[in-house]
Order: sequence, then C-alpha cells, then structure tokens
Amino acid sequence: MPMPKWWGHVNKRVFNPRAIAGGKWPVLIHVGRVSGTTYHTPLDAHPVAGGYLFVLVYGSGSDWVRNVMAAERARLRVEGKEVELTAPRLIGRDEAFGAMPEGVARPPRVLRISEFLRMDVVAG
Repeated sequence: MPMPKWWGHVNKRVFNPRAIAGGKWPVLIHVGRVSGTTYHTPLDAHPVAGGYLFVLVYGSGSDWVRNVMAAERARLRVEGKEVELTAPRLIGRDEAFGAMPEGVARPPRVLRISEFLRMDVVAG
C-alpha cells in the first residue's frame, strides 16, 4: 500500500467532506458492499478512451475500490454532470500511463503506486 492507512482515515474524515463541499473534485458515488449505504468519495478521475482512470493512492484494498469491484458499477460526478461507469478492472502502471492523456501528471515514483482502476462509461 503506497500511502499509510492512518492517513486514509484522516483524509476520509477531514479532507474528503471539504473536497465534496467545494465542488471542484470529481466525486465517485458508490454503494457499500455490506451496508448498502451510498458513499461519495472525491478522487482524481482521468478521462481515458471510453472511460475513466483512477489512481489508487491507498491501493486496491481501499473500501471504495472493494465496493466498486463488488457492485461492478458506480457513478462519477464530474464538471456538474453524472456519468454511469461499469466494468471496473485493476490495471498496472504501464497500462495506466499509456492510457493517460498527454500533460497529465503521473504519480511520483516515491509513492510506489502500482495499481490503477479503469472503468468504462455506460453508453446511452
């Protein structure tokens, strides 16, 4: 896991509510795999051909990733609109960097991020 788990707890309780309220970050809307609760998670969402790419700063064991993988879908609120996403899959660094648009900053190597989540936009 690239970032410490304790930082994720701080982020979830302190910074995420502010990011959601500020309205500038893309927000992933997903359902808890056990609780059925709807969650809103602000994330970096990079548009790629046919979908979006998410940098897994805390790794694939994060609750939001596990929720999305279990549900096989989520919604993304980006730039004032919601898009339906499906077909979540974990991909590696090389594939992710190849899919990212030119000019998008890659995570620094020091963070040791090696997993990314890619999802497709539902047509229609």
